[in-house]
Amino acid sequence: MLREITLGQYYPVDSVLHRMDPRTKLMGTLLFIISLFCADSFFGYGVSVLFLAAVIRLSKVPFKFMVRGLKAILVLLLISVSFNLFLTDGEVLVRLGFLKITLEGVRTAAFMALRLIFLVLGSSVMTLTTTPNELTDGLEKGLGFLNKVGVPVHEVAMMMSIALRFIPILIEEADKIMKAQMARGADFESGNLIQRAKSMVPLLVPLFISAFRRATDLAMAMEARCYRGGEGRTKMKPLHYEKRDRIAQLVLVIYLAAVIGTRFVR
Repeated sequence: MLREITLGQYYPVDSVLHRMDPRTKLMGTLLFIISLFCADSFFGYGVSVLFLAAVIRLSKVPFKFMVRGLKAILVLLLISVSFNLFLTDGEVLVRLGFLKITLEGVRTAAFMALRLIFLVLGSSVMTLTTTPNELTDGLEKGLGFLNKVGVPVHEVAMMMSIALRFIPILIEEADKIMKAQMARGADFESGNLIQRAKSMVPLLVPLFISAFRRATDLAMAMEARCYRGGEGRTKMKPLHYEKRDRIAQLVLVIYLAAVIGTRFVR
C-alpha cells in the first residue's frame, strides 16, 4: 500500500509537459482544481475527462503507474461516497431499514467520487512531470509579488519542496521498517480497529525517529553550505516562458471556459 502513493514522486521521461515552465503547470493544476468545483453535471465532468486524458497522454507517464496513487485514497473515497449516498435527502430509490438511497444522493456521490479521483490524478501529473527544484523555482517566481506584503515566499516554497521530496523517501523508509517488523513477528493485518492501531506503534516510532534524523542532517547540510534564504540568490536555470507555455495557458483558459459553459447546458 505504501508504495502505491505516487504523489510527490518524479517520473523522468522526455515529454512536452516535462519541458514546460513549472509556473504553467502550477497554474494549470490550480485551474483544473477550480474547474472540478465549477462542474455540476456529467457533461462538465466529461469535458474534464477529455482534458485529463489528453494531459496524461502528453506526459508520457504510464497510466497504470498514475492510477496506482488512487489506492491510497480508497478508504477516503468510500467514506465520502457512502456519506453522500445514504445521507442526502431527495427522491427515494432504495430503502434499507433506516438507510435510504436517493436519486440526489447517487448524483452527489458520483460527483464526489469523480472529483476526488480527478484531484489526485491532476495533482499527480504535476508532481510526476516536475522536479522538486523546479517546483520551488516556479512557486517562488510565480508568487514573488507576495514578498511586497511581507510573505516569505522563498521559505514557503522551500518547505513545500522539501515536503514533496521527503514523501517518497519516507514511504520507502516505512516500507522497510514494516518488513523488518513483520520479520520479527509483528502483525499489521489481523485484529479489530483498536488492535490494528496499536500494532502501528512499532512502525510509527522508528519512522518518526528516522524523519527527525533526516531533518537534522538536512538542516546541518544547509548550514554547512551557508544557506541564508533566497535574498540575493541567483538561479542555475532561470525560468523563461516559451511558445509552448503560452499555448498551454490559452488551452487552459479555453478548457475552464468550456467547463463553466456546461453549467448553462441542460
